[in-house]
Amino acid sequence: MSIHALSATAQALLCPGKGLLAMDESTGTCNARFTALGIPATLDARRAYRELLVTTPGLEQGISGAILCDETLRQHTRTGVSLVHLLQQAGIMPGIKVDLGAHELAGFPGEFVTEGLDGLRPRLTEYAELGARFAKWRAVLTIGPDQPSRAALVANAHALARYAALCQEAGLVPIVEPEVLLTGSHSLARCAAVTEEVLHEVFAQLRTQGVALEGMLLKPSMVLAGPDCPDQPTTAQVAKATVTCLLRAVPAAMPGVAFLSGGQSADQATRHLAAMHEQFGGQLPWALTFSFGRALQQSALEIWAGQAANGPAAQQALLERVRGNHAAIRAGYPELLGLGDSM
Repeated sequence: MSIHALSATAQALLCPGKGLLAMDESTGTCNARFTALGIPATLDARRAYRELLVTTPGLEQGISGAILCDETLRQHTRTGVSLVHLLQQAGIMPGIKVDLGAHELAGFPGEFVTEGLDGLRPRLTEYAELGARFAKWRAVLTIGPDQPSRAALVANAHALARYAALCQEAGLVPIVEPEVLLTGSHSLARCAAVTEEVLHEVFAQLRTQGVALEGMLLKPSMVLAGPDCPDQPTTAQVAKATVTCLLRAVPAAMPGVAFLSGGQSADQATRHLAAMHEQFGGQLPWALTFSFGRALQQSALEIWAGQAANGPAAQQALLERVRGNHAAIRAGYPELLGLGDSM
């Protein structure tokens, strides 16, 4: 696929006022969330829940793309319609998580590297044939006294860059996700320094691997103090630290940033996104949007609880979270949260 086509896909995902629904949790993670709520951890329950998400009326008003896992990309509704087809009908672009998870980095206790490059080329070809238009790969970096190590930085950035190059070869827009984990007692300043170092390494590796920045998106964590840090920043401070870090490390050629929520509550993630737009709206070289998973889904999952009768109320809860983030991008959160059907 040409750079022009990749760029057009990336821009479509950045449609003003819209973001991404991350529904790509692994089977194990999904089952664990179900079990905690007394929902049967079965294939049919997972299918029913995902069908509920993608059939939410009006979802397309605030969602441009949905990140799926391998199982979901292949799933059909109870009446036999593919979930990919339903998303396409709604004008929501299907995407696919392609990494195989984070594993311990040999020789560096407490640090991880994401695996899944072996055999990725044919998998990407198949995913494109199944309807995926973009892909996602997540790397995780921890903050500690001597972490992240240089080894962890380079290993994860290199894997992200190789994945991104293979995606573009297959005609898929890569979403590059270097997540700096929230856990710990680190300060806001320490998180900012680590995040900047991570992003510099990621973009250096992307350049080395020949990735066209115009045809990709970045999915970073926000700059946050660890939950055990006694000095917790204000919403405005988080917004300023996050955007300042991006301005120092992210090239202007890259079209957009879709933040992960990264352990924040749904409300925190949305307020931080809103504050960035309030402080910097119209002044940045790239779009800022959201790519949230639990921050969009959790309330809907709790309401649904595996009961079909709860479906409409669960879908309404999902839609309200989407509306809140739509409003955040337009710097209006929380005033527009839950106001009727209009966005």
